[in-house]
Amino acid sequence: MSMLESNRIDKSLTLEKLISYYPYTEGKKRGRTVYNFHNQYYVMYGDNTMDMTTEQFKEEQKWRQSFRYFSDVGQWEKVFSTFERYFVIYFGAAAMFVLGKVLKRRYELKDDVRQSLYDACHEWCKAVGTNKKFFGGNVPNLVDLSVYGVLSSIEGCDTFKELRLNNPQLVVWYDNVKQAVDGHWGANPEITR
Repeated sequence: MSMLESNRIDKSLTLEKLISYYPYTEGKKRGRTVYNFHNQYYVMYGDNTMDMTTEQFKEEQKWRQSFRYFSDVGQWEKVFSTFERYFVIYFGAAAMFVLGKVLKRRYELKDDVRQSLYDACHEWCKAVGTNKKFFGGNVPNLVDLSVYGVLSSIEGCDTFKELRLNNPQLVVWYDNVKQAVDGHWGANPEITR
């Protein structure tokens, strides 16, 4: 897809030149030869300049990474054709980029919306406090589960990894709620750990 988009942007690029933009490494996986294209998701502009600023380009890359993550976790390959998956990943990323700008303005988020998320998580940790395991006390309540649901939806994204690195109290709370959810604590009302 990236090679096709690169060709669409600059039709003067020869096939050999396009191929040279996408070098690969060869390796073995389960006895089979596999090829890794390390920049397979990048569009090459040749001698042309990009219509986007570098910052916009990086932001769009983050959106695409998120959609690829959702595609992998949601096992979209079992439900959608290759064309439909790539359409959702690329068109969806562009749509979310625009929608993100609208939501940022509507909810008065900071220019770096990640910082708004970090601030909200810090505020959440203050609300939970240090003297209890969950917001609900000894067991998670619906508020804990709601916040957990929001955070678990971004678990495979870079934002979540950064959030875990920068907020140790949130890590403890999140891991405790994850243990409760995975252990089906709600199925046994007698649990008061």
